Amino acid sequence: MSGVQIVTVAQDEGDQRLDRWFQKRFPDVSYGHLQKLLRSGQIRVDGNKVKASERLEEGMAIRLPPIQSDGPGEGRSKFVGDSDTALIRSLVIHEDSDILAINKPPGLAVQGGTNTKRHIDGMLPALTSKKTGEIPRLVHRLDRDTSGVLVLARTVAAARALNDAFRLREMQKLYWAITIGILKPANGFIDMPLSKQGDVYEKMAEDHDGQRAITDYRTIEQAGSRLAWMALAPRTGRTHQLRAHMAAKGRPILGDGKYGNEADGMGEGLLDGLEIEHGLYLHSRCLWLPPFGNRHGETLITAEPPAAFSEALKALEFDLTNPEADEKIPNMREEYRETIKARERKRRH
Repeated sequence: MSGVQIVTVAQDEGDQRLDRWFQKRFPDVSYGHLQKLLRSGQIRVDGNKVKASERLEEGMAIRLPPIQSDGPGEGRSKFVGDSDTALIRSLVIHEDSDILAINKPPGLAVQGGTNTKRHIDGMLPALTSKKTGEIPRLVHRLDRDTSGVLVLARTVAAARALNDAFRLREMQKLYWAITIGILKPANGFIDMPLSKQGDVYEKMAEDHDGQRAITDYRTIEQAGSRLAWMALAPRTGRTHQLRAHMAAKGRPILGDGKYGNEADGMGEGLLDGLEIEHGLYLHSRCLWLPPFGNRHGETLITAEPPAAFSEALKALEFDLTNPEADEKIPNMREEYRETIKARERKRRH
């Protein structure tokens, strides 16, 4: 418990929603309690009442009232229906004393919002620890239509450690995507700053005055000259970074109606004769967690893609056993710098 305080959004805290910022700062306070503070105007941004979806920018001043922790298992309804309980338990792919990880299906939101009543956050009480009574906490998000690895912290200490790891970029993520078009060179990186585009909600675009965004990539396989199976590794965590980067390079992700063309790649004749379902073909495949607390060594969590994604890869005759599909992508930007330095040294001598 503390008095009213004014917190300034730091450089590395911008370009994220207020609810996500709050969750990182106060992992043991429920989303429902945050909503009450916002509705009553106790939390304000630059002196204004705002919603949980307010996007923060560096330098903004956030007024925070005395924050009372909900405590383990408090602050939200513990009741979760049978169907949701069965669903969330069926999604668990990793469990230990610090973390849980689930394989999020596409179409299921991570958190609630306007007209979103069914979401992962609301199902978490079904995963309450029998030993401590604590409800798992969200430490990062995936877009509603993106599938794959979602990590949950089982304790306050784990939540803080994981939030620090995300903020300091100490963990590595690997996504699978099917893209329309082939990137050249086949392996490389995209270093392109992004910012919110106009008044369009959460749509990002290239902006030289925006926040830096870096994505390393590797082409796993390609189908002719029109479609590719890509491995993408975001070095930064900007909103819709992978989708915006690929679209800006003219290689949008298959099924991305928001960043692709009007037909979102599904109606251009590319898939004629193939039974491929509509949807966004972006999957969070692997997550490498660094050691923290009493954990020794790196933890690798891998999520199988949805059935529709796997069937699309098979339909395009990609080799699902390709060993490069799950390999870490090195920091191509750093490798490029070293290559340039080596060339300079050779030239001088």
